[in-house]
Amino acid sequence: MLRRRELLMAAAAAPVLAHLDASPDLPGRDFPKVGGDLANQNHSTLRDIHRGNVRRLKGAWVNHIEGGAMAGNSQSTTVAVGGVLYIESALGNVTAVDGRTGQTKWKYLQTRGPVTRRGVAVGAGKVYTCGNDNWLIALDQATGQVVWERQHLGHGNLEKVAVVYHDGRLHVGTNDGPRGAALCFDAETGDKLWHFWGAAGPGEFGGDTWEGQSALQGGATPWMHCAIDPKLGLVYWTFGNARGSRSSQDGSERGGMNLFANSIVALDLATGAYRWHFQSIHHDIWDMDNVMAPVLCDIGRRKLVIYGSKTGMYYILNRVDGTAPLGIDERPVPQEPRQKTWPTQPFPRQGGWTEQIPVLQPLGTAIPGDPNRAVPNFTIGPLYTPHWDEPILTIPGHGGGADWNHQSFSRRTGLVYTGFGYVAAAHSLTESSNGLRPPGEYMTGGIVAVDPSTNRVRWKKRLPYSMAHGNGILTTGSDLLFVGQPDGNLLCLDARNGRELWRWQTGASVSSSPIAYEVDGEQYLAVYAGGTGIPYGDSAPRGDHLWAFKLDGTQPPAAAPAPPVVRRPVSGPPVEGDTIVMGRVNGGSVESDAVNAFTPTHLRVPAGTTVTFVNPAGNVKTRKATQFFEGLFDFTLKPGESATFTFTEPGEYFYNGGRPAGKVEVYPR
Repeated sequence: MLRRRELLMAAAAAPVLAHLDASPDLPGRDFPKVGGDLANQNHSTLRDIHRGNVRRLKGAWVNHIEGGAMAGNSQSTTVAVGGVLYIESALGNVTAVDGRTGQTKWKYLQTRGPVTRRGVAVGAGKVYTCGNDNWLIALDQATGQVVWERQHLGHGNLEKVAVVYHDGRLHVGTNDGPRGAALCFDAETGDKLWHFWGAAGPGEFGGDTWEGQSALQGGATPWMHCAIDPKLGLVYWTFGNARGSRSSQDGSERGGMNLFANSIVALDLATGAYRWHFQSIHHDIWDMDNVMAPVLCDIGRRKLVIYGSKTGMYYILNRVDGTAPLGIDERPVPQEPRQKTWPTQPFPRQGGWTEQIPVLQPLGTAIPGDPNRAVPNFTIGPLYTPHWDEPILTIPGHGGGADWNHQSFSRRTGLVYTGFGYVAAAHSLTESSNGLRPPGEYMTGGIVAVDPSTNRVRWKKRLPYSMAHGNGILTTGSDLLFVGQPDGNLLCLDARNGRELWRWQTGASVSSSPIAYEVDGEQYLAVYAGGTGIPYGDSAPRGDHLWAFKLDGTQPPAAAPAPPVVRRPVSGPPVEGDTIVMGRVNGGSVESDAVNAFTPTHLRVPAGTTVTFVNPAGNVKTRKATQFFEGLFDFTLKPGESATFTFTEPGEYFYNGGRPAGKVEVYPR
């Protein structure tokens, strides 16, 4: 009877779009590249695991590819070819694993030190990876032995970006350099065939959009892998944010639109020649690099590319010519002449799928309250509010929206899915890098499903964690959606409505995409649980756990690790005492407005302790200490004044005075 019921459920899940599901470019038995296919749809046609039997999904095996290592930043997604899984570790080592048994077939040890990787490419009998100092490496697919190694200098760092193989060529992006580039190499020799700069230099097309020589330090690196349309002969790269001479928040010395930062660019697949571009943010001063791997899909007769992320908006474009069939309007935005801000920014007419201004929710109301709730004592503004020396709090934030996780497009539901984060950020030139995530704020997120034919949200599901950093989504031919959380739980949702159907504890944070594959006629699901530091730092549980699942597997779930700390932490270790000095760093003699300008930033006391807040007489400024979000105290103290509060209940109590922030940890007496 059970088997009959499962067959009926499977029949109910039969493809609505069978002619599309049968297309040879969609992953089925294999999942041959990061992103699944050249269109980055992260969709598998396999459907033996479905709503009727997903609760029988259990661990088939787990391979600790680094012998149980519980450290490092693991951002790699596995691929499956011919029943073998290929995965890179936090150390940059490459391991080939039998997809049926979980046994290691071979392992390549990185010879140039640890390197953060996001996925290998497999093709032409080889596995392709990268090493420190800009080495491109080809391994024998059967043995893992080095076939060739080629060093390529002068275009930024060949490190993080997943390698893409197509038709005898490798497509690789650079990261973390002063000027990024998309590169194409011969897969047999490693010879460079062409390159395209993300920041257009003097004398190049787009070079006049940068002031002086600023493009040469302009960043615009392609953090994520490309998409390819072989029929159109185009490759699509997304380039990251512009950088200034001092920080990514400083646009004062790089006037202009700053092409091709914050842009998607279509290039000729054979030559790398420019075909078209769309810039999602002009003259970016907010580190809002919309650089997620682009997704290609066909909706009716429209050939689309889905682009966008950190802003919480999708830019739906015609991938033939870059036009916007659903409409994108240039709207005036606030200006700051010292930042040389651009007068307009592009907004899709349908709006976004996250809010675009922090919520001023009164202290003492529901905790934690609205996920876009503003921490107190910050000036807030809508998206694209400019800044100078005063921190301006905006959302989704440079760590929010959808950052570098992988999206999925299901040809069955016609929806595109992404994880997103709520991580508000305060920008100003008082920050040395790319903005302040205020200590004490909640960093959460969720999953959203959008119909690309209309650019409207079909459903949205809140989750307790940010899902914007490597938490990729897989959809399947049975309308299931799989995604991993930073707490180690792998979730299965109904792709039609977001309802949770199943979960499994992997033992470490998931910062990669699940995949589906088939061996000997049996469907498997696999995911790499390793963890990374964004946005939860060292509180995100680490591991080296390559998991595979199948129906009626016998491998039990892992023990649940300590979950990530969802509130942005203060700096500094806990200190016992009963006094907090305002406007001073580590008890120093110089007044400061730094983030850690409370001494100590983390005070630890037993319940019942009365704590004194002191604004030293030697300070010049009036200082605030506002407890949030409970609103237990809100002190405004002139130099030489003090105030007290008695902490009666155990818990953690964040407070700030604007940029400076601290926490009182109260433990039972």
